Order: sequence, then C-alpha cells, then structure tokens
Amino acid sequence: MSVPVTVVKVGGGKDIDHQGVFVDMKRYLELGLRFVVVHGAHDEMDELSRRLGKPPRTLISESGHESRYTDRETLNIFLMVYCGKVNKTLVALCHRLGINAVGLSGVDGALFGGERKKALRVVEGARRLVVRDDLSGKIHSVNVDLLGLLLDAGYVPLVCPPALSEEREPINVDGDRAAASLAVALEAERLVILSNVPGLLRDKNDPTSLIETISSERLDEEARYAEGRMKKKTLAAAEALRGGVKEVILADARVSRPIEQALQHRGTWIR
Repeated sequence: MSVPVTVVKVGGGKDIDHQGVFVDMKRYLELGLRFVVVHGAHDEMDELSRRLGKPPRTLISESGHESRYTDRETLNIFLMVYCGKVNKTLVALCHRLGINAVGLSGVDGALFGGERKKALRVVEGARRLVVRDDLSGKIHSVNVDLLGLLLDAGYVPLVCPPALSEEREPINVDGDRAAASLAVALEAERLVILSNVPGLLRDKNDPTSLIETISSERLDEEARYAEGRMKKKTLAAAEALRGGVKEVILADARVSRPIEQALQHRGTWIR
C-alpha cells in the first residue's frame, strides 16, 4: 500500500458509541489517513439468539480462551446479525456522516479464507470434552487485492466475519484475530482494538490498574492479567506484532474522540 493503513477493530458491546467512533475517524480521513474497519456484534448476537430460543453457549478451550459455540442454527443467526443488520446499519451510519463506506463479510470475494477446526478440546466444569460439530475456524488468507481496489478508489471497507472455509462454506472466526490478520496482510502501520474497557487491566474491576505500555517481549508475561474476551485481544496483538505490524493499541471506544485518544496511545500501547 502506497499510503499506510490503520486497521481498527470496533467491538460489539451495547455501550459503544459507534457514531462517536466514525465522527472521529472522519477527521483523520480528511487528513489523508486510510482505514479498514472490522466490527463486532456480540451483544446483538446474544440478544437475537435468546429471542429465537437459541441461547448463546460459550466454549472454553484448554488454554482458557472463550469462543461462541457455532452449530448450524447459530451460524444462520450469526449471518443475519453480523452480515445483515449490524454491517448494513454501520455502513448507512457512515454515509450519513459523509464517509464513503462499503460493507463486506469475510465471505465476499473470499476476503477471509479459513480452515474449519474439525475438533475442539474444551473444558466444562471438571469435564474435558471434544466438540466436533462447531462451525468455526482460523483465517489463513486475506484477499489483499480486493481491499486495495476499494482503498485506492476512496472507500472505507467495513468488514465482519465469517470467513470462507476450504469447503467454501461460511465459518465463524474471531473478530479481533481477523483484524490482526488484516493488519498483517495489509502491512498496516498499526492495529487499534476499541472495546468497552480502557485497555488491559491488572484488575478487571479497577480502571486505574491500566497497563499503559508493553513491549512485545513482555506481552506474554503481561497477558496473564487478561480475562474473558481480553484474552483474544492480547492473542490478536501478539499475532499482529509477529506479522510485522509496528504497534497495537487496546483502547476505549466509549470515550470522547476514541480514535484520537488511541492514536495518542491512551490505552494499552503494545510496541
């Protein structure tokens, strides 16, 4: 890419002010920066799943990472929420704000190529189980040419999972790790992960325990403080840095001017 790209992952919590994020982003677009956005829809997905009588189920791997159990019915709800309601709502919001956005899922143009995990080893209480019907996986390729065409034409891609499996079927992939894959493939200058927490906290109940700066060499050590979905964010950060991304910022999407604050390293700056 001739002009450096910043990849921004925006979480799917209810208390995230998406309009505030995109208003702030527009100022930087007008200064010539280029962005690719990956969005989540976690809370919307949970709400619709419950309304449809399919309450969410969380799988916990042997390494302690959480993921959504995605059987065929859950995947259909996932497609409705992520690729339908949330993606198109955010694209419309961007256009109201004067941002020339285009919405894509990882299936469109095989943007994300992935491999389905045939068996997941998970922990439920004191039991260890093997789950074989989960339709989730890991990204192994990114269609950089497609993104390059859109960026060069002046669009801001708004991207969401799923990915396209080797069997050419949609599979659920983690949004934070998807953003890391994008950042590596695009040789992005930085990856910004915005969520409903200030960053990586030593105590998840104490916002003043924020870890402000981490060197890549110390990330594995500091990641011991990560709990819940923060574990995936620190994993995504490690993958991005190993792939050549210069810096990752874990920052708060709920504050005023969240993009500006993240670019000023207010949050957890991993370098």
